[in-house]
Amino acid sequence: MKRILFAISILIISMLACQMTGISGFPQAQPTPVARIDATPPTLPTPADPSEAASTLEALYEQVLPGVVSIRTSQSEGSGFVFDSEGHVVTNQHVVEGASEVEVAFASGFKAYGTVIGSDADADVAVIQVDAPADQLHPLAIGDSTSLSVGEQVVAIGNPFGLSGTMTLGIVSGLGRTQVAHVDPESGGSFSTADIIQTDAAINPGNSGGPLFNLQGEVVGINQSIRTESFNGVTGNAINSGVGFSISINLVKRIVPYLIRDGSYEYPYLGISSDPDLNLAEIEALGLNTYTGAYVTQVTPGGPADQAGIRGGSQPTNLERLQAGGDVITAIDGHPVTTFDELLGYLTTNKSPGDTVVLTILREDQSMDVTVTLGSRP
Repeated sequence: MKRILFAISILIISMLACQMTGISGFPQAQPTPVARIDATPPTLPTPADPSEAASTLEALYEQVLPGVVSIRTSQSEGSGFVFDSEGHVVTNQHVVEGASEVEVAFASGFKAYGTVIGSDADADVAVIQVDAPADQLHPLAIGDSTSLSVGEQVVAIGNPFGLSGTMTLGIVSGLGRTQVAHVDPESGGSFSTADIIQTDAAINPGNSGGPLFNLQGEVVGINQSIRTESFNGVTGNAINSGVGFSISINLVKRIVPYLIRDGSYEYPYLGISSDPDLNLAEIEALGLNTYTGAYVTQVTPGGPADQAGIRGGSQPTNLERLQAGGDVITAIDGHPVTTFDELLGYLTTNKSPGDTVVLTILREDQSMDVTVTLGSRP
């Protein structure tokens, strides 16, 4: 059983959806002031039948394509989208990792050099500053990922295998997923990226960093990776298996302004470990009377939760490395918590270091509220 510092390590074979190329990189520039989102969502009808769906998807494609870009560095090839009229382009961090300057190609055929001005490896988000004329900058409408529902149709547009402007259609397969962050803390363990959207819209190498749209033409996520056990024997590229992952736009909206202004982003830190999925034998060994909530297996000494009096497991059980007596978090700020993923998602999309949260916990079958002042991830 893996123990995690304020995050859950989930066992997946996840391949980043960027493609290797051979273009050279360039020097880095300084961050620029924060820009505001200034894009009016297109008013496209929800399809009612197949013929209307085709018409709507065509209209959506024509509406949003000018804001979708292809990105090349000396090591990889991916996708991105225009975030604002100041020339800020959003993509995945792994697409531009190690590159101080990149080449950005617009749907019109215009190409320009861009400079990476900020990146966040935990959420896998980066911002590129592009020097392009105003008539080439078409900011995309930014949606609200909390309004998504499982089964809702979504569209991915990007640059898979170098095929720019490729559009694929699928549904939201799951919400609130977590993925292991790309950078581990120096103290050991790992952190996770929360609020991930699962989709069966085809995502392949080169799609990384491209937008995921709802049928209103609003960006609801950034396509990031796929889960697969199949690989091309010639190129070594992962093969799409219908399980793709996109970073929620609400998390992106929270991070990007900081990347533009400061070049980096600080996450709130609670300082607990939890297990993502206790089975019945484990629940019985822990003596729990609930199947939902986030069971605290360990509290980081001196961390925010420890200072607030949150307890981790400390009593031996008949199962190896599983200790009883830990608190079970059932709500945060009045929002029910059925899994640790929900707790992590709420923190990362709503809170900052220095904020306080009220955790509702079960301790020896007694419910109580504990106020915790959040720290910064170490």
